[in-house]
Amino acid sequence: MKFLYVLPLLMIATPLAAAETEIVAEDAELKKLADGFQFTEGPAVDGEGNVFFTDQPNNRIMKYTTEGELVEWMKPSGRSNGLCFDAEGNLWACADEKNELWKISPDKEVTVVVEQHDGKLLNGPNDVWGHPSSAVYFSDPFYKRKWWTRGKSEQKRGVYYLSPDRKSLRRVAEGMAQPNGLIGTPDGKTLYVTDIGKKQTWAFTIADDGGLEDKQLFCEQGSDGLTIDDRGNIYLTGKGVDVYNPDGELIRHIDVPERWTANVCFGGKDRDTLFITASKGLYGLKMNVHGVNSQ
Repeated sequence: MKFLYVLPLLMIATPLAAAETEIVAEDAELKKLADGFQFTEGPAVDGEGNVFFTDQPNNRIMKYTTEGELVEWMKPSGRSNGLCFDAEGNLWACADEKNELWKISPDKEVTVVVEQHDGKLLNGPNDVWGHPSSAVYFSDPFYKRKWWTRGKSEQKRGVYYLSPDRKSLRRVAEGMAQPNGLIGTPDGKTLYVTDIGKKQTWAFTIADDGGLEDKQLFCEQGSDGLTIDDRGNIYLTGKGVDVYNPDGELIRHIDVPERWTANVCFGGKDRDTLFITASKGLYGLKMNVHGVNSQ
């Protein structure tokens, strides 16, 4: 199984540097594409450019098509949070209701791929990324949910690696306060992980065996979710969207008119629209850059 590589409201953000920061399309304006949600999260793009995202409190997965149509794609959805697609069109979901990792087929057949580690419950998978080898990485912080009946955390907070054959699951990073969003480079060599609890984002080298090595501080900013473009820029969320170049330098800020910006991905037929899940709304911004892989 391989993983994919693939309305005006406000003025666009003010550039922080010169020509290299011209990542937003000329005269582009942030657009509100849909609203009426409780809390949007987990955007991911399929092979056609349609964007799927979660409305976790309402226990559903939404689909925003390349034609601009909004569809309720799945309800209930296991209180899904972070999402990503593989090359077969399966949607991988961090199903927070029972602290599981799901694989959802195009016809909505659910397979529970991960439900525990070493005989103990996961804390609650939050975000997921598919490596080109078909391995899967996911973050496992601990956010106490009102729908849980479980007790305290049973695992160290960290990042997990699920092998391509699905026979091996191991924690490959720990020591973080709240590991949250993660995204890898399309060559499969680097994984970015944000620790929102410590307000830091880290870059790891991905070893041949799937382990994470050479932990390097990427920037002194945490994030809820994140994505990457075809220039290697990293997009962090929270109060709007902050964009960092591959050297960890802040090059752009994008204001979003919501109390919290949870996550981002590139979608649309040409993968040149930045889709932003922010509290009660879904937003889009036309870009000069493109998305490079599953979100």
